[in-house]
This record gives sequence, structure tokens and C-alpha cells, in this order.
Amino acid sequence: MVAAARMFLGTPYRHQASLAGAGCDCLGLLRGVWRALYGAEPMTVPAYRADIRDPTNAGALRRAAEALLVAEAGPMAAGQVVLFRLGGMAEPKHCGILVSRTRFIHAQERLGVVEADLTEAWGRRVSGRFRFPGL
Repeated sequence: MVAAARMFLGTPYRHQASLAGAGCDCLGLLRGVWRALYGAEPMTVPAYRADIRDPTNAGALRRAAEALLVAEAGPMAAGQVVLFRLGGMAEPKHCGILVSRTRFIHAQERLGVVEADLTEAWGRRVSGRFRFPGL
């Protein structure tokens, strides 16, 4: 899982894309890792806006995670998918993959796919943790 996520490092940010080296957004990172692990994606992703304040599809990221992934409890661990609330929003609008208890990979506008520290500020925004099924 972590190795599949690391294949995306350096990929430019492209809204709604999901191809390592070509472009992806945060959801595209998860979609690309899913394909690397399982083959075809489990569902077609509807169009969505990049604006985190857009109320359209509020809760869709959490609902998809709950339907397709396995909820995790206990300590943070490498390979977990993390959902983040941004901008004071109640529902998560961002996601990434933990590579350790203190670092994660995510796609961010203007930066692309990067490995970053799970700082205290990021930690306060975590609103759910999941793992891919069968892992």
C-alpha cells in the first residue's frame, strides 16, 4: 500500500485525475492506489468541484470510505487512509495515506503529490481512518 502510494510522489496536482506521473488530486491518489492493488475501481466517481466550501456532495468522501474501506480504530499506522476536515467544514474534503504514524502522502494544489509530516495542525483535522479491504 505504501509502496503504491509512493509511486505517485512528484505527480502534479490535477483536479479529478488519478494517474501517477501525469496528474492527480487527493481522491485520485486513492483511486490510483486502489487500481494498483486490485485492478478496476469499484465505482465510477461523479464529477466534483475543487472548492472545499462547495456544499454539493457534502459527506460523499466519508460515505464512500465507509462503503468501500474498513474503518480503523486504535493507533495510527502505515497504510491507513486518513480523511481530513478543512476550513472548519464538518465533513471531510481531503484524504491521504499514512506512511508512518507521523507522515502521510497526499495531493495538494500547487505542490502535487508530496510526503508530509502529520503535524499537530493536520492531526486536529483527521476525521476518520480506514484501511483498504484485505490488507
